[in-house]
Amino acid sequence: MSAVLDRPARGSRHRLQRMPERARYDVEAVRAVLDAGLVAHVGFVIEAQPFVIPMLYARDGDEVLLHGSVASRLMKTLAEGLPCCLSVTHVDGLVLARSHFNHSMNYRSAVLFGRATLIEGPGEKRAALARLVNVLIPRRAELTREADAQELAATKILRFVVEDASVKSRSGPPEDHPDDLALPVWAGVVPLAMHAGPPEPAEDLHPDADADDPTPPHPAYVLRARADT
Repeated sequence: MSAVLDRPARGSRHRLQRMPERARYDVEAVRAVLDAGLVAHVGFVIEAQPFVIPMLYARDGDEVLLHGSVASRLMKTLAEGLPCCLSVTHVDGLVLARSHFNHSMNYRSAVLFGRATLIEGPGEKRAALARLVNVLIPRRAELTREADAQELAATKILRFVVEDASVKSRSGPPEDHPDDLALPVWAGVVPLAMHAGPPEPAEDLHPDADADDPTPPHPAYVLRARADT
């Protein structure tokens, strides 16, 4: 991604036309939006029919890992090198203005264009699955069983190679028209954030699960992950 974003743009597909002052094209901005998310919407076209599919993803360096069943039409199609688009959005607040026109949201979004390649080697597939698991909870892959041969055979993993990318964001209070400031209507921002709830142990949890952990009944690393969200 870094080499891609550092070079001059080849085209305009990722260049913001509407409110370009909200755009960023640097690698750090794209990485920050990707690292803060869990679900990407992947768009592609088959025989003139558009599809947009939500998927778990993981940033791996300056590329993005996607995984799914070997029977998935999406995975089969993207593995053929079809052009596709990947987007991630975070809503940070509701912006309530004094007029209908100026209501908005505070947000961060990234849009990436590129093509996906299939990861085929068993070692590389295992490493990619571990990376996807660690995105959910850091270090989780090191504490759980890795994929066996049958599970690897049932799974496709794609490496999305970024060709172009942009970030668009908004922050701050409503931007009301000066004539509306005298209206006796509340205006401001309602912050929004995703928070993890208390961990819920599986009903069939092994009695010795995390027996050495000092924070039963929830592993300390799960509680730390919850505190970080």
